[in-house]
Amino acid sequence: MAQAWGRRLLCRAHGTASHTWALELHREVGHCARVARKGGSCGKVFSSFVTSTHSTDLRSLLWGPPSRLLHLTHTACCYSKTSSEAKYKDPFTLGSRDLKNFYEDIKKEFFITTKELKEMCDYYFDGKGKAFRPMLVVLMARACNIHYNNCREVHPSQRTIAEISEMIHTASLVHDDVIDGSDSRRGKQTVSGIWGERKAVLAGDLMLSVAAVAMARIGNTTVIALISQIAIDLVRGEFLQLGSKENENERFSHYIEKTFKKTASLIANSCKAVSVLACPDPAVHEIAYQYGKNIGIAFQLIDDVLDFTSCADQLGKPAAADLKLGLATGPVLFACQQFPELNDLIMRRFSLPGDVERAWQYVLQSDGVRQTTYLAQSYCNQAVQEIRKLQPSPEREALIQLTEIVLTRDK
Repeated sequence: MAQAWGRRLLCRAHGTASHTWALELHREVGHCARVARKGGSCGKVFSSFVTSTHSTDLRSLLWGPPSRLLHLTHTACCYSKTSSEAKYKDPFTLGSRDLKNFYEDIKKEFFITTKELKEMCDYYFDGKGKAFRPMLVVLMARACNIHYNNCREVHPSQRTIAEISEMIHTASLVHDDVIDGSDSRRGKQTVSGIWGERKAVLAGDLMLSVAAVAMARIGNTTVIALISQIAIDLVRGEFLQLGSKENENERFSHYIEKTFKKTASLIANSCKAVSVLACPDPAVHEIAYQYGKNIGIAFQLIDDVLDFTSCADQLGKPAAADLKLGLATGPVLFACQQFPELNDLIMRRFSLPGDVERAWQYVLQSDGVRQTTYLAQSYCNQAVQEIRKLQPSPEREALIQLTEIVLTRDK
C-alpha cells in the first residue's frame, strides 16, 4: 500500500508542489511503510500527516482525479490511443525527413583549414546516434507550425536551430570529458583521449563559436537570447555539480536545478526558439518551453537510473560513472531516506576507498531507483499535459510518444 501511495504522490506532485515538498511526502510514505511493517495503521499515520499540513493542495493531490501516468510498466504510459498515434508510433521515423543529411550539413559549417581541428570537430558528428535532440526540435517546429497556420513544413531557420542545439550539446560533451577525465564516450574513445585535453577544449570552443555564427545568421534577437541562455546554464550547471549541500532538502532541489541547467535547458530553449520562429503567440512559446523542460529533466533522471541498472556496453560509458565522479544523483538521494549512512559518503563525494561500492549497495537495497523513475514519470506526465494544448497533429502525437520512449529506454 505504501508503494502505491508513493506512486500516487509523485505522479500528482509536479503540478502543485515543489520538488522538495514532493521529497517530504516520499519521506512520510517511507515512515508509513515502516509503521505498517511493525503492525501499525498506515492509514492513521498518513491521515495524521495530511491533517497536520492544513494543505488543500495536498489533499487534492491525494484524493483528486487520478493522474494519466499513475502506474509505471514496461509500456510506461497509458495514453488513449488515437489513429495518429497508431500510425506514427516511431517519432524518429516521422522526424527523419527533416534530418536528411543533418550531420553532413553540420560538418559543412566547419570551414577549417587545419585538418586535425576539423577531424576533432567532426568526430562525434558521425550520424550513428538517434539524434534525439534535433529530432525533438524539428517535431516541435512542425507541431507549432501546424498549430498556428496549418503549415506542415519546417522552415530552414528552424532546422538551423536543431543543428545549433546539436553543436552546443556536442561541445558540452567534449568539455565535460575534459573536466571529468573520461576516456570513453558513446562506446568509443573521447576527443580528449585521442588528441589531448588542451586541443579538446579548443575544439569544444570552436563548436560553440560556429553555433554562434549560425545563430547570428537567423537574425532574430529573441532566438539569440534563448540560445545564448543555454550556454549560460551549462556553465552554471557545471558549477552546481561541483558543490554539495549538507541539508537534505536543499540537496534535492540543488540536484534538480543542476539537472535542468546541464540537460533540460538546451531542450527547453531550443523548443521555445523554434516556436518563436513559428508564431507570435506567447502561449505557444510557453507550451514549447515547458514541454522541453519537463522531458529534458525526465531524460536526465532516467540517465541517472541507468547508471545503476545498465552495463557499460549498453551505456557506452563505465557503470557507476556518477559515483566515481563524486556525484549524488536521484537514486542516491532517495536511498538516503532508508540509509542515512549515505549522507557522510555524499558529503565527502565518495572519495574514500570502498565508498563507491558501499553507496552502490545502499542504492540497490533501497527504493532509490524506483522512486527516481516515478519522479521521471511525473515530469513526462507534465510534458504530455503541456503538448496536448497544441492542435492535434501527427507531430504532436509523436512528441507524446517520445515521453514513453524516454521512460523505457535502456541506454
